[in-house]
Amino acid sequence: MEIAPQIHLLKGFGSLMFWTLISEAEIIYGKPEEIQVLEDPILETACTVYHYWDLGFSLFFDNKNQKKLSSVEVDNRDTLLFGVKIFSLTEKELIELMKQNGFTLSDTEKQDWGEKRVSFDEAGLDCYFENNKLVSLNFGVIDETTNYNFLPN
Repeated sequence: MEIAPQIHLLKGFGSLMFWTLISEAEIIYGKPEEIQVLEDPILETACTVYHYWDLGFSLFFDNKNQKKLSSVEVDNRDTLLFGVKIFSLTEKELIELMKQNGFTLSDTEKQDWGEKRVSFDEAGLDCYFENNKLVSLNFGVIDETTNYNFLPN
């Protein structure tokens, strides 16, 4: 098990790469504490979510693509992005880190539930701030065949 989870934008999470099978996640991280199936009848898509609550992340597997990893939601405070503990950064510092690594801010929006979303579309990354602190983030890849990306929230 890795000491600090690492985000590899557009590639994967830790040693688990995007588009690998659900069985690979179990080999690397073990059985999840909870399994959930999310369906979107409008987009006619569904995913199986493996929640690793104690490890601070959830893995999303595309049910229409042989249950392959398509996105990740993280709230583990030790998570690294570009070698930096991302949850220790302010919004401004996060935007600068992304800029230094070739990704520009795409959008920000105040969510109905109170969090502020900060998005970097080219990186497939959405960051959620509450009271000026990063509380969770979602990242994934775009399926080249459909240009559809199932991200939580």
